[in-house]
Amino acid sequence: MIELVAPRRDGHEVRSPLDPAQIGNGAVPFHSEIHIRPTYSWLQIDWREIWEHRELIWLLVRRDYLAKYRQTLLGPIWFFLQPVLLTLVFALVFGNITRFPATGVPSFLFYFCGLLSWNYFSQTATHVGNTFLSNETLFGKVYFPRLIVPLAQVVSNAMSFGIQFVTFILFWGYFKWSGASITMPLESLWLLPLLALQLMALSLGVGLCLSSLTAKYRDLSHVLGFLFQLGMYATPIIYTLAQIPARWRWIIALNPMSSIVETSRHLLLGSNTTVWHLLLLSFVETLLLLVLGVALFTRTSRNFIDTI
Repeated sequence: MIELVAPRRDGHEVRSPLDPAQIGNGAVPFHSEIHIRPTYSWLQIDWREIWEHRELIWLLVRRDYLAKYRQTLLGPIWFFLQPVLLTLVFALVFGNITRFPATGVPSFLFYFCGLLSWNYFSQTATHVGNTFLSNETLFGKVYFPRLIVPLAQVVSNAMSFGIQFVTFILFWGYFKWSGASITMPLESLWLLPLLALQLMALSLGVGLCLSSLTAKYRDLSHVLGFLFQLGMYATPIIYTLAQIPARWRWIIALNPMSSIVETSRHLLLGSNTTVWHLLLLSFVETLLLLVLGVALFTRTSRNFIDTI
């Protein structure tokens, strides 16, 4: 938090919040000081300060895009090509060789729909989980709200998710035109944007929790990819929740991503039904993880610079 401290004639000081945009433009009195102090409450977020740094979010998003696709032959085409190639591998291995699952929906669309949500979750949570390690030089040089960096990752990957979703819709239209038995229940499509918001909130919450752990235990960053690979098989991506034996189904249902994947398949393919109590459980878990993640991230950001 940035404060303007101005002395008075009676010896007392006047403290007031300072807009960062006022620094350097002559709006700060000459006989005054600018204090930057940490936030002492774990859950206190200065949304006004984050809004004032909104241009920094877009700058970081642009930096991520340039760093990811600079000096590549195909450039942004990888947005379309990467999920398609991964889906083809899944469809070949699980759909044609193992004949799993048998849902009546084209295996390519079945896996593509599940991978859409999972890819966004794993990539966002991994990048946010390495926030402190990837930006320690930047954090040590200049002050800005530390939550800006994770928010930029959420926005950046959301833009990629949008492009991949358009690709999915194109394939959906092709299979529908070819006579595949797929439907979009129009009466439930209002859930789709809410599901996307929950996916972003869950990814942010899990990533913030991981960022606090990787800041203290740096070797954890090397096993995040492996952990998310295991998590993918604990999520109904290559199978449906109904195909899990009843005595083990509750374990998979505790995974908040399970309800997101299952509900997205219902909304986009009509392959199963929405289990409302599981969706409510997933929403509560998402909210708890987000609050816990913000608390841990705020606590870690207060003294992270002193430990690097």
